[in-house]
Amino acid sequence: MFGTAGLPHILMRFYTVPNSKEARKSVFYATGFIGFFYILTSILGFGAAVIVGKTAIQAIDKGGNMAALLLAEVLGGQVFLGYLAAVAFATILVVVAGLTLAGASAVSHDLYAGVFKQGISNEKKELRVAKISTLFLGIVVIVLGILFKGQNIAFMVGLAFAISASANFPALLMSIYWKKFTTQGAVASMFTGLSLAIMLIVLSPTIWVDIFHHAQALFPLKNPGLFSMAGSFLVGIIVSKFTHDSQAEEQFAEEVIRSCIGET
Repeated sequence: MFGTAGLPHILMRFYTVPNSKEARKSVFYATGFIGFFYILTSILGFGAAVIVGKTAIQAIDKGGNMAALLLAEVLGGQVFLGYLAAVAFATILVVVAGLTLAGASAVSHDLYAGVFKQGISNEKKELRVAKISTLFLGIVVIVLGILFKGQNIAFMVGLAFAISASANFPALLMSIYWKKFTTQGAVASMFTGLSLAIMLIVLSPTIWVDIFHHAQALFPLKNPGLFSMAGSFLVGIIVSKFTHDSQAEEQFAEEVIRSCIGET
């Protein structure tokens, strides 16, 4: 839940609505469909385990990623299997496109133009950086896909949600509800959550044992979200306590008024 709230390709959907009223409506429908999907995946998983069987699923893919497709074949034959495969393929394309767009725009607009160029840049250079970022992200994803071949996709999504919940969600939540939350605190919170989540994932059994083939993992849990998200909150609070940002406080007051009267 926290990971979903912090996913960048989900948050950017707020920019596709004309006003705050439509944004609230969009979030209402989105969270409803997301909640239904999460419940449905559990039902499909247990249903596949009972109807298809664990042995038959692992015979095709040891990660269990073909469970839903095998269940569709048992229940509806080749037609239902083909339909679900087409839906899955289309869904993958949409998700990959959204993630690629979010990553490329973050690198080109936020990092390159906002941080390195201090806001002094042009669209042509930003577009070039976005194209290079897209190519680089594609290569990284392909390499990671090869390394994690055979891993359960649903579990891997959980790791991505742990990174999102640690890097983005604490700063987002505190910036909305805490007036004293400073820019320095937000940066420290995001950096801590991101680095801690990635470091603990590397030290967890998922990579340290399954990928690097060590006898025992240095971090016992497979998902580090509980610790990395707590660390992100803690660092953000501590840094904000020792820093002051009057501009952030003024903008916070303006946001409170906007949220109360429902205007952008």
